[in-house]
Amino acid sequence: MPAGSETRLGTYLRDRRAKLDPAALGFAGRRRTPGLRREEVAQRANISATWYTWLEQGRGGAPSADVLNRIATGLMLTEPEREHIFMLALGRPPEVRYRPAAGITPRLQRLLDTLETSPALVKTATWDVVAWNPAAAVVLTDWATVPPGERNILRRMFGDPRVRAAQHDWESVARVVVGAFRADAARAGAVSEVGALVDELCRTSPDFAALWRENDVHAHGDGVKRLRHPVLGWIELEYSAFAVDGRPDLGLIVYNPVAETIRDRIRTLLQDRGPPGSPPGPFQTAPSS
Repeated sequence: MPAGSETRLGTYLRDRRAKLDPAALGFAGRRRTPGLRREEVAQRANISATWYTWLEQGRGGAPSADVLNRIATGLMLTEPEREHIFMLALGRPPEVRYRPAAGITPRLQRLLDTLETSPALVKTATWDVVAWNPAAAVVLTDWATVPPGERNILRRMFGDPRVRAAQHDWESVARVVVGAFRADAARAGAVSEVGALVDELCRTSPDFAALWRENDVHAHGDGVKRLRHPVLGWIELEYSAFAVDGRPDLGLIVYNPVAETIRDRIRTLLQDRGPPGSPPGPFQTAPSS
């Protein structure tokens, strides 16, 4: 346990314990102080009451990750709070526990929509697209027209010839995509979850199989994407990738047109597209992911 962290960990645990409602958790009896008793937290965490008491008192050495996870459950800690006790006790965050994405918050969708002429999307660790903005629909792919089970960047990159034709240098793009996908899955703790997708792509795409065997890992932080759009022609987009705080399974990618003239033409495409739900126009016939 890092020097001095024993007292900080004990203080934090006592504070969280005092904020829990005993009656709501099934504990009765009169109390002189608010919150749960130490033995009640130990009971909920399925650990020794003596060991838990020592932790609050800064005794007994560093707890294991398993004990910290049990305490986090017993104290009903949020994910940021669980990470905090790991940092206090072990000096590192907990191992990532992958959670399949169930969508995004309305607040994050509103953020995407404010990027009027900058295509933006949110993808999972398995590179399923779960959210996008109107600019992404007219410049990249209108994911609303794609069945939910097929909204995967890798499946389209290696399975749709139109996507391949739209890339300036498909081989280089594909290499980076596979390497970044491998890194994303590991970072999100989703290595086992991507197995079925990898097996499928290896069976259906010799190109993917060859790249996957190379075991390369690439960062997907920023760069320039060159696309052949059916209406705009060849365009350059600077892209930046961002983590979604508290959601290691999600990543946000924002594309900014390099030329201001392209930004103006994207605005025109959006106006021609009409309100959400309108039939797709001709500019949506060649998705570029």
